This record gives sequence, C-alpha cells and structure tokens, in this order.
Amino acid sequence: MAGLPDLAEWLQDSNDALNISLVAPSKSGLNTIATFHPKFTYSIFGDDEKIFGYKGLKIQLRYRANDMRPHLRLAYSKKFKPVGEHEPTDVVGTLEEGGHLPKVAFAKASDFENSSQQLGDDWSPPGTLHETFQGPDGQYEIWKSTLVDPAVKQLNSRIQILVPMLIDGGSYIGQDPESDSPELDYSDADRWTFFFLYRKQKSTDDPEKSAYTFVGYATVYRFFYFKPPMTPPASPGENWELPTGHMDLSLLPCRTRLSQFIILPPFQGKGSGARLYNTVFKHYHSHAQTHEFTVENPNEAFDDLRDICDLAFLRTMPEFNELHVDTTVKIPKSGPLPPLITGAENLENIRLQAKIAPRQFYRVLEMHLMSQLPRSVRPTMSLDDDVPSPTAADKHKEKLWQLIVKQRLYRHNKEALAQVDVSQRIDKLSETLSSVELEYARLLEAHDRAVKHSNQSNGKRKLDESLADASFSKKARVEDA
Repeated sequence: MAGLPDLAEWLQDSNDALNISLVAPSKSGLNTIATFHPKFTYSIFGDDEKIFGYKGLKIQLRYRANDMRPHLRLAYSKKFKPVGEHEPTDVVGTLEEGGHLPKVAFAKASDFENSSQQLGDDWSPPGTLHETFQGPDGQYEIWKSTLVDPAVKQLNSRIQILVPMLIDGGSYIGQDPESDSPELDYSDADRWTFFFLYRKQKSTDDPEKSAYTFVGYATVYRFFYFKPPMTPPASPGENWELPTGHMDLSLLPCRTRLSQFIILPPFQGKGSGARLYNTVFKHYHSHAQTHEFTVENPNEAFDDLRDICDLAFLRTMPEFNELHVDTTVKIPKSGPLPPLITGAENLENIRLQAKIAPRQFYRVLEMHLMSQLPRSVRPTMSLDDDVPSPTAADKHKEKLWQLIVKQRLYRHNKEALAQVDVSQRIDKLSETLSSVELEYARLLEAHDRAVKHSNQSNGKRKLDESLADASFSKKARVEDA
C-alpha cells in the first residue's frame, strides 16, 4: 500500500493565496485599478489561515470599483486527490455557505464582465451626498444613508467580507457572536448609518464623464441614551396610556457609536481616514439627539488617528484652551489632592459640550496639558534634544501633571491595583506613567507635523487632510487613518 503523500506540501497560506482587486470597465476590457491581500482570513479558513489541497492556488476576488459587485475566481496548478479523510478545502463552498459573499459573486466570469460593460454612466453611490472635498489624487465624496435603504443593504452584503479580512476581530453587522449560523439579523437596520467614501475622477475613455471608485466606509450605531431628569416628572393621571404606533428612534436621545471603519489599503496614507473620521464626528457633534460619540473597541492604529483628530477638534473650543495645570497648588504630604487644573469645575461641562466619552476626553486633555510643560521637563521622542536645565518651578509643574495622569490611571485600574501592596502600586503606576508619556510625546509630534504641513500648504490643505492614515473597524480593530 502506497504511503500518504506529504500533506504539508499541499498547505498554502490563505492570506497570500487570496488577492483582492478593484476593476473598472474600459473600451479595451476591465482595467485593474488597485490590488491588495487581506491581513486576516482566520474567521473564514480557520485559525491557522491555511488552505489544504492545492498547489499554485490563486483566489481572485474582483470588485467592480464603483458598486462593488464581487466576482470570485479560482486557479491552481494541481489539486490533491482525496485520500481517506484528507480532501481539498472547498474554497467556493466555504465562502458561499458561510454567507461571506452574496450569490452574485459566484456567477460566471463572462456575466461579471458583460454586466460591467453595460453599467450605465449615470451610476452614483447609494444615499445622499454628504460632503465633497479635494484630495491629492482627485475629488472625494462622502455619501450617507441607513441600512434600511435596499441599495445600502446590497452594498453591505458585498463589502462585509472586508471587515474580518482587514480588521482583527471584525464581525458582520447582524452576526450573532455566539452562533455559527451565517444568518444575519437586520431587525435593527434603522439604527445603522453608513458613510461611504468614494473617489470621483474623469473617465479615461471619455473626459466628459466621471467614474466612481470605492475607497472605504464607516458605520455608526445608535443606542438609546437614558439620562435621568434633574427633577422627577409629575405622576401620570388616571387616564394615562402607553403611546401606540411606531416611534421614530431618530428623534430620541442617543449614544452614537462608531462601529466599523475601513480605508482600503491602496488608498491609505493620503489623509482619507482622518477626513472620514472628522466628517462622521462633526456630523454627530452637531446632531441634537446625540449626547455622546464613542468608538467600539479600536486598535492602536485607529486610536492614533482618533487622538490626533480629537485633539485638533478640542483645541478649537475656547473653553478647552483655557485649561491649564494650576501651578499655585501645593502638594499636601497626606490626604486628598486639591484640584490640579485651573477651571477643573468646568471639565464635565466641556466634555458634554464636546460629546466625547469620558476616558477619551481625559486622555486627550492630559496630552494637551503635557504640551504646555516647559521644554526642560516635557517628555519627547528625541534623544538628541538640547534642553535647558529644569528650574524648581518646572519640576513642580511636571509633578502636578504627573499626578493628574496618575489619578486617572489609578481610577481606571483600581480593582487590579487593590490586589497588590502599596509599594507595588507606586511602582506599577510609575511604569505605566512612563509609557503614557512616550505615547503622548509621539502623538503630539504627529499632531505638530500635521499642523506644520498644513501651514506650509498656505491653508490649501486642512489639518485633517495632513494626518497619516491608520486602520480600523467593528469589534476590536480599525483599518487606515
């Protein structure tokens, strides 16, 4: 009996095998605009991110650049012949039965190509045009709509696979994390708002016409925001009844959460992520029903983008700029600390006015206050800076700022710190403070570079267009910045 073949030879990395591309029709056929590989495929092909049973496997996932109609195509040089329980991975079946792609993705290549040529010149993204801005490589448009819109629901079904592919831990809208079923629940579709980012350029075949290219998108979910009234309402009368009929959730107070955020890899590094984030944030900042704007489980890349954008926004508020470390405070040897920030009594009002979540607001505030420290004591990423010797006043201001940060760190980690003795608490807080100082120094340098670049551009490019891109999305990570 012949021995089993070396199975390891038939394993291929699923991230390398899968190639995603954007294509657009032209007189000569379909032109490829951009290509990229996914970062993660473990949610589709398993934790090892391996596909078994092929040699020279190439999985081509083509997207029509405007409406993102997908088409899947497989090619390989050899396929493993099943032996016992060992058989090749059913790539098409995995993607189709798992609900990762809509049925149209599995149509014939000729159908995909012919329909692309027949798509009308009057196509435009779903929803309503929300904002237009000029980017370094063309005009960009942000279109806004809700998941109730059938066109948005269709587009979401086409691009949702990009979420787990580009975001570590990303999941689909309507997916039950406790279930293996591919069925999605859209019963709360009216709570989901989409912001689609498109690049609009002149057609290569006809300069009189324009062509759209999908660049990325953000999704937002609204939660009901319950805030008890300062004084209890009067008791209802005897004839009071519950209201009947449909209640418009858009009119209720809400907490708005940025859930998914993706800029496709070929378009990162051009400021698109910052512009999209600022557009979404400013829309909900001016939205009367929104009381707080939050972000769902961001990764470090998105945190950077958010911190820099939020700092730039807060610095447009006069009340925020008036906040300073109160250097008149004398640190007591024991007992509670007095307020360490001038205008500390206004902090919560400023935060509520900004509609930024507490932890995020106070982190950005600390960053802002650190930027006010004298050069002699201000943390920096540079090892070659020739800084002056600190005076006693400089050291005092530094100590006060460090206490501000330590207070927040202690509150945030109170339960964990309660498990260790006092000396260890002090050591751990000091270690964490050192990390925070370096993080803030890095972010402030990035912010300052963006401001400098903006000024050198004579105002032609705004701050948010100057920021570097990062990356993000729902449930743990985020793509581009």
